[in-house]
Amino acid sequence: MANITGKKEWNLMNKYVLITGATNGIGFAAAKAIASRGANLGIIARDKGRAEAIAAQLKEQTSKQIKVDVFIADLASQKSIRKVAMQILERCPKIDILVNNAGALFDTFQKTEDGVEMTWAVNHLAPFLLTSLLLDRLKESEAARIINTASHGHKMVKKGLEFDNVNAEHLYRGVKKVIGGPTLCYAQSKLANILFTFELARRLEGTNVTVHCFDPGLVATNFNQNNGVLAKATMAVMKFFSRTPDEGADTLVWLSELKDVSDLNGHYCADRQKKAPAVVASNRETARKLWEISEEQVKLSAL
Repeated sequence: MANITGKKEWNLMNKYVLITGATNGIGFAAAKAIASRGANLGIIARDKGRAEAIAAQLKEQTSKQIKVDVFIADLASQKSIRKVAMQILERCPKIDILVNNAGALFDTFQKTEDGVEMTWAVNHLAPFLLTSLLLDRLKESEAARIINTASHGHKMVKKGLEFDNVNAEHLYRGVKKVIGGPTLCYAQSKLANILFTFELARRLEGTNVTVHCFDPGLVATNFNQNNGVLAKATMAVMKFFSRTPDEGADTLVWLSELKDVSDLNGHYCADRQKKAPAVVASNRETARKLWEISEEQVKLSAL
């Protein structure tokens, strides 16, 4: 896909790019594209064997000219995120780009060890906490970027986030579950990704770090394969109308290699363009309140 903005590319050679969810789907496609441009990679994954196999594949693809680090973490666990953040800071003297791409949807109500609903924990609190813990290292880069994978699905949330019920138990019960409660829970987490991008960019104004989010579109991946026969069947049908992972990752790669992203800071993009998200995703007060609640949930001091 051509660079429709006409902007020059940023040289990714020897940049260090840290990616969550890089062992399949959009994340893997992005990792391949970014590695082919000469960037060194850090892969955060839960499955060590899978991550090491991907690392070897990426090195082979680039004739072993790049470095690919593997970090193991369960993004549903705040303890695990804190542990992996410490390992990253010990092993990585610089981080130029952080890509928060990992995501999940759970058909049944589940709580993490921290007492948080699983979809919210993985899709929102994990990138919020990981980014916060790595932010000082990102600031040490000459010009750093944070890229969050959002979704057009956030538009399902018509009235904004339900701050009085962030664990959303009611969405997994009775009629609400039947009409798509778990999917709405996922949509709320994707809305949170956009609000997080907006608020973090505001807080980092005047620094060398820019923050972005993007919609990959409907992509044929292994997403939602852990939720039973019906979910698998639904995803199988949707694949006929879906983009490939490479197509889904295209805007992510574009945001990674644009030379000048200043006018995209804090914005939502799709198909290599700045796009307007739902009105509820642009509310400054909602973004501020989400930030405060997120800090409480991960027990993090204010930035």
